[in-house]
Amino acid sequence: MTVLIEFPVKAAFGRILPKEKIYAHVRPGKTIREKFVSQIGKIVWQYKLSPETVNLAAKKGVSEIEIFDLHLKTGELDEAVLLCIDKAIPFPLFFRLMYEAQIKTVAAFKRPSDADSNKWVVDGYFSSDWIPDSAECTPMPVALDLGKLYEQLLHQLMPLPPRSGESLKAQVERLDHVRSMQQEIIKMESRLNKEKQFNKKVELNAQLRQLKAELQKLTTEGTEKHGKNKNQFSGEAGPSVVKNPDIGFLEELTTESTKDHGHG
Repeated sequence: MTVLIEFPVKAAFGRILPKEKIYAHVRPGKTIREKFVSQIGKIVWQYKLSPETVNLAAKKGVSEIEIFDLHLKTGELDEAVLLCIDKAIPFPLFFRLMYEAQIKTVAAFKRPSDADSNKWVVDGYFSSDWIPDSAECTPMPVALDLGKLYEQLLHQLMPLPPRSGESLKAQVERLDHVRSMQQEIIKMESRLNKEKQFNKKVELNAQLRQLKAELQKLTTEGTEKHGKNKNQFSGEAGPSVVKNPDIGFLEELTTESTKDHGHG
């Protein structure tokens, strides 16, 4: 999402989400609490995209989409903090990080677990580049239902487009594989640079060429017509499984409203 989305006025929620409410529900460790305090100034639940607010039907796993504005104290935010918030909210989330007149969007593919309906799977995070918060907004994508809207919003964050006929879940799994292979290549290149023995260098070079060929296939096969964009992977590959929070908990999360609705 290299552009700002203009969400409908009717979807504006604009309420501060107290950090203490997240602590009470998710019970993060001391390290994560310290990162909440040192990295985030405030969390604003900016938009609720629901059948009532955007006139789109809910789909399985996507009954609402939430947009959270995180006002940062520094330009960095640990991914563990995002995962902690994702654990507290039983809906797909998009985080808009705000710092010094810049904004970037971060989100993970979040879905109910196939193995246990009481749990959610949160895959690796994707992010846009930082852009000026004064950038021109574009209208919210047109979609048939909330599920399709969620797909379109996520696709705008992904560094590679979907292959022909590729489902969102399959695309995310492929991109997780790409992310893992990129990390493996970096490690392999580091080993190669440190290796002194010629025979070992030859062996590592062969393995490195094979990895790069596999990566090239994953990133280009079936996507040549679409090309790449400038969006990024964020953090480690692979999904996290979290318990499904009690929806009643959400009623306690929005006790303090704010007049600052931020960027549309």
